[in-house]
Amino acid sequence: MRILVYGAGVIGANLAADLFASGRDVTLLARGPWADTLERKGLTVKSAFFPGKRTYPIPVVRELKHDDEYDVIFVVLRFSQLESVLPILESNVSKNVAFIGNDLCPSACRAKLPDKNVLFGFYMAAGHREPDRVVSFSLKKITIGQLREDPGNEALIRRIFDGTKINAVYQPNMEDYLLCHAAFVLPVAFACYHADGDLKRIRRDRAYLNRIIDANIEGYQAIEDAGREILPASDKDYHSEKYRKLCYRVYRIMCSTRIGKICASDHAMNAAEEMAAMNEGLKGFFDAHRASYPTYRQLEADAWKHLESRTDREERRI
Repeated sequence: MRILVYGAGVIGANLAADLFASGRDVTLLARGPWADTLERKGLTVKSAFFPGKRTYPIPVVRELKHDDEYDVIFVVLRFSQLESVLPILESNVSKNVAFIGNDLCPSACRAKLPDKNVLFGFYMAAGHREPDRVVSFSLKKITIGQLREDPGNEALIRRIFDGTKINAVYQPNMEDYLLCHAAFVLPVAFACYHADGDLKRIRRDRAYLNRIIDANIEGYQAIEDAGREILPASDKDYHSEKYRKLCYRVYRIMCSTRIGKICASDHAMNAAEEMAAMNEGLKGFFDAHRASYPTYRQLEADAWKHLESRTDREERRI
């Protein structure tokens, strides 16, 4: 099975490395100086939490041509970059395309690739990229499937991941999964901007941490009121005290340890344009369904004020 990972950022690099380590025939698509480094030195992945690193001699290409055929193409780009790659994917002969990562417009992506078998997924890895390596961690877990109205892809997913060390969880309703993921992640991104990338600043701010949970619950309520499914299933009890206590413990750990930097602030601070695009998409969904989300709006207003202030300081230093 020939696999192309289209995009060699943190998530794409980890997915490619984990597949390659399991014996899969993997190629990475990268560009610019990073592609030069990958071709010259290989893909080096260093653990964010443990000593040691590993280098993978994964083949690299710089473009996807019309007749480059793969059994599956994993598109691992930021949400704000997806529109630009759709014409390239449409013109390519490969049949199976899987978008991995944040996506609030999966139906639109699907509609623009009418002749493809389109999947969506989320890979559990995080970290940051340095000039010669990726510093990250990977849980080696992917949630992947298709839109609810599309034919099932469980057999294809088994073919891709069986025999690897990656735990593949089949999800037949990825549209609602990604919508819920955005409602969970964006309040955390706002917290990163509020803390100027240093979540330790808010680790003792009980009121603020609870506002993050309130904003998440507002989002889940709007999604459920719109007739959509709350996913993963473990979040269906989002109104319960058990859910709130669990979220609070997770946020306290994130804000008190390096986990918050690796899992949240590294990406939020380096991908503000993606978070902004996701924010507009989620608010568009809320507004289209006449939802009320005052706490979310409060966090959003405060977050972007801090982000703009940070940007101004960086421009003055330049």
